[in-house]
Amino acid sequence: MYAIIETGGKQYKVQEGDVLFIEKLDAEDGASVTFDRVLAVSNDGGLTAGTPLVSGASVTAKVEKHGKGQKVVVFKYKPKKNYHKKQGHRQPYTKVTIEKIQA
Repeated sequence: MYAIIETGGKQYKVQEGDVLFIEKLDAEDGASVTFDRVLAVSNDGGLTAGTPLVSGASVTAKVEKHGKGQKVVVFKYKPKKNYHKKQGHRQPYTKVTIEKIQA
């Protein structure tokens, strides 16, 4: 059984026991989070696709930790104009473990 959920403007295919690194959520470590934006659910009976969401479906996950991703270097320059700018960015994330899919 798997589900396709949407969170943080991205879509993820999840199964029970999966570990995901998603956009940062406002939840404490060890807390339980419910994703109710379920786009599709596949089980023994086949695939149920929503229009756009599957009514009554939800996915429960446990927050493992929060952190920052690897640094991305942004370097801008204009040739022959003595202009250059170096900037770094580390995207925050939340690590979650999928516990249950309800459909």
